[in-house]
Amino acid sequence: NNAGIGVFADVASMTDGDWARVIDTNLTGVFYCTRASLPWLRQAGTSWIINIASLAGRNYFPKGAAYCASKAGLVAFTESLMQEVRMDGIRVSVVMPGSVATDFGAPASHTGDDGWKLTPEDVAEVVVDLLRHPARSLPSKIEIRPAKTQG
Repeated sequence: NNAGIGVFADVASMTDGDWARVIDTNLTGVFYCTRASLPWLRQAGTSWIINIASLAGRNYFPKGAAYCASKAGLVAFTESLMQEVRMDGIRVSVVMPGSVATDFGAPASHTGDDGWKLTPEDVAEVVVDLLRHPARSLPSKIEIRPAKTQG
C-alpha cells in the first residue's frame, strides 16, 4: 500500500475537503484495500502486507497536520493489524521513509538539489528485502532515512 497525497497548509486555513482527501487516501484507502484482501491472504497461508508510511508519522512538522496525522494513523493501523493476523501466516510491516527524491514534496520547498535524498529504488529495495526475509521473523517497522542531511 503506497498511495499517498499531501496537503501542506496550516490548520486554520485547511479546508474540510483537504483534510478528508488526505485522511481518506493515506489511511482509509489502506483500510479498505486491506480489509478486502484479508480473506484471500488468509487462504494463501503465507503472505505479506507492506504499508508505506513516512517518518512524518513520528516526526511532525508545521503545515503538515493532515499528512502527519494520516501517516501516524497508518503506523498505528499497521502495528495493530500485524498483531491481529500474524498467527494466520500474514506478515505485516510498515516502511517509514524519510526524504525521497520524488515530485511529491511541496513545490515551494523544492531546491532542485535532491542528491542527498533517498531514491525510490532505495525504498523499493527495503520492500524486496522484507519479501526475502525468513518466515520465522517479522521485521514489523522499518525506518529508512538519508545517510546525510541536506546541506
